[in-house]
Amino acid sequence: MKLSTCTLARALALALALPAACPAAPRDPLPALAARPDATSVSGLSSGAFMAVQYQVAYSSSVTGAGIVAGGPYYCAAGMLFTYVANCMGVPMTMLVTSPMAMAARNFATIGVIDSLDNLKKARVYIFSGTNDTVVYQPAVDAAVTLFEELGVKSENLRYVNTTPAGHALLTPGFGNSCEVNETPYISQCQQDDVAYDQPGAILAHIYGPLNPPTSRRTGRLLAFDQREFAAESTSMADEAYAYVPQRCTDGAACRVHVAFHGCLQSQKFVQDDFYNRTSYNDWADTNDIIVLYPQVNDSQPWNQNGCWDWIGYTGPGYAFKGAPQMKAIRAMIARLTAPRGAAPVALNSGAVRLSRRD
Repeated sequence: MKLSTCTLARALALALALPAACPAAPRDPLPALAARPDATSVSGLSSGAFMAVQYQVAYSSSVTGAGIVAGGPYYCAAGMLFTYVANCMGVPMTMLVTSPMAMAARNFATIGVIDSLDNLKKARVYIFSGTNDTVVYQPAVDAAVTLFEELGVKSENLRYVNTTPAGHALLTPGFGNSCEVNETPYISQCQQDDVAYDQPGAILAHIYGPLNPPTSRRTGRLLAFDQREFAAESTSMADEAYAYVPQRCTDGAACRVHVAFHGCLQSQKFVQDDFYNRTSYNDWADTNDIIVLYPQVNDSQPWNQNGCWDWIGYTGPGYAFKGAPQMKAIRAMIARLTAPRGAAPVALNSGAVRLSRRD
């Protein structure tokens, strides 16, 4: 692959511990692609899983399903910054009581700061907890299952996978740590029935139904876009975020939107493109007309030193409501993707990268 003069100069500067030799390339805006507003879904790992729970519950009228990997129940922390680890991570010998969380959610729906909980009756939810996870223990994930049931998710729409010997990680074939590991980049490879477990595929298939097989050679584009348009720096959200757009979605197909929330220590700043490019989300998206949105959160002081999504209240007491800064930012990004083509600047060529699946 031929490298630009600027790329080579940056590499040399990095090797010699010198300042960057070239200015950063300007970021394009997120394009309007007329995606289907009735087929949005979310998923995430760890803090991203808590965020996916939070977004599914708060925006239930416009979210069709969620994938929760090592995440706990809605409003578990209740804004208690000092006690959320003991209360919400399911540490051994603790039990999470979900009835106060259910009551809080019902009260929030009554006053209109989240959508009606009746919408959850049609939501499809996949939940996963590895038996070797020593970050978010299974009692916390059990509580997420219990609370979704209490809030109206039907048993036939709820899938709980909790016997795989995985550590704290998203599971994807062909890349990552061994199955039991609880370490960066928090992406691992596990076997189920002697086959590599493809968790993004399992999540998307549970939410959307039968899918076409994933591609072995991507034809879509991975976009880096200006996230600051949607979120102020005070939200901890990064300057830049990413989206994978299959070629058919560029060409005019009515595509679905899936939001994939990274976990703590898993944004681009910490693991480069491991989460948004080296997992299998984009392979499934490519053949199934799904745009995958990868919003990004970085570290900030004092309550977000690991670059986690806000499920504890560091952005303010209304963090779990539709009007919360991070929640509003994600909703605005989805609104942009579902807006009619031409409703916003579309720049799929400048700064977009055509990718094949990485070895």
